[in-house]
Amino acid sequence: MKDNRRGFLKAMAVSGLASGGLLARQNAMGTEETPRAAGQDAPSGAADSWEKLDARLQALRSKTGLKIQSIETFTRGTDLSVVRIRTDDGREGYGQISTFDADVSATILHRKIAGHALGRDPAEFEAISDRAIEANYKFPWSFVCRALSGVDTAIWDLLGKLNGKSVCELLGGTPRPIPVYGSSMSRTIKPADEAKRLARLRDTKGFGAFKVRVGSVCGHDRDQWPGRTEELIATVRKGVGDEVRLLADGNSCYTPPRAIEVGRLMEEHNYCHFEEPCPYWELEWTAQVAAALKMPVAGGEQDNDLAQWRRMIRMRAVDIVQPDLLYVGGLSRGLRVARMAARAKLRCVPHSANLATVTVFTLHMMGAIPNAGDHVEFTIEPNDWSTELYRPALEVREGRVAVPAGPGWGVTINPDWLAKAQRQESKVG
Repeated sequence: MKDNRRGFLKAMAVSGLASGGLLARQNAMGTEETPRAAGQDAPSGAADSWEKLDARLQALRSKTGLKIQSIETFTRGTDLSVVRIRTDDGREGYGQISTFDADVSATILHRKIAGHALGRDPAEFEAISDRAIEANYKFPWSFVCRALSGVDTAIWDLLGKLNGKSVCELLGGTPRPIPVYGSSMSRTIKPADEAKRLARLRDTKGFGAFKVRVGSVCGHDRDQWPGRTEELIATVRKGVGDEVRLLADGNSCYTPPRAIEVGRLMEEHNYCHFEEPCPYWELEWTAQVAAALKMPVAGGEQDNDLAQWRRMIRMRAVDIVQPDLLYVGGLSRGLRVARMAARAKLRCVPHSANLATVTVFTLHMMGAIPNAGDHVEFTIEPNDWSTELYRPALEVREGRVAVPAGPGWGVTINPDWLAKAQRQESKVG
């Protein structure tokens, strides 16, 4: 009976019509797992429901009486660009443009985004976001959203400071340690070496979950080298033991038949999450994989079009949504994706693959939304951004990382870092 229902769901998903109730999914540990409904079983410390979170957002829309007077970017190389907004009374908020060609995004911020925020009340965060997108309809999505993220996250920092609360608290959550999964970024590491370093991190940092990389990026079914994926899946499970949860990321590698084959091997070894198995733009392919496998399929980190997110969720292409707050256009738009997912009874685990401030932002959001997944992504690769860029640095303790508790994002940008950056400014007048 289950096979017949799964076959029906698969056919409906591929046709783009799977918009009904999501069947209970049997996870890789062999237990029935139905995604939480909106406002039910909220993680301890999160907002009780989306209704209450929406009420908090409505309160934040009340005018502050302040105007955004200036927007500055501080860019170093191509990787990082920090944004500072100032109001007409001198209050400040800090945010960040997305990594990857951040210098390009900084130019776009001053040319295409700043004019839609300057002179406006910070409480108009959603209207600013919408106008920045609509006014740039001839230049859709990627760089526009990455630039917008810098302004939006700076506004949220400012709103927190104005209210004397962390962003997590503004949204109804409580700053606290949150479980994280150790995210490997390496496809060059040998499976035996990967297993050893994950076991070491399990023992020294208390990680209870890890994600590894299978296949190759946009690989057309090709492995990083022949046989690596099969060896990795088995070797890592044996190396970390049965109590550790394991996830894997395909980074758009597979066609549906090969993704299903790899996914079933993962299920045999009790993996619990298969991320971006197919080219992310091929929603029907991903839906086919999600319908065929028992374990949850995750995706969406690359997507920044809210209409595409609606399609993805409506057709049940994924079981877990993964917006990246700096790819999608900031916290304001990330919350919209999470709310869409909650209405469809899907969990949200944003992509946060480096230790620049995207992981800070994600911790605050995950600490507040009722449909947060069980872990926040936390890179295990060497990364000095969190020690050089801001304080306090994020630290893993007993498999958890604390949501920074101070006002706004709860971290202070290092003035020495800013002093070494290329500064650009847009201002009123």
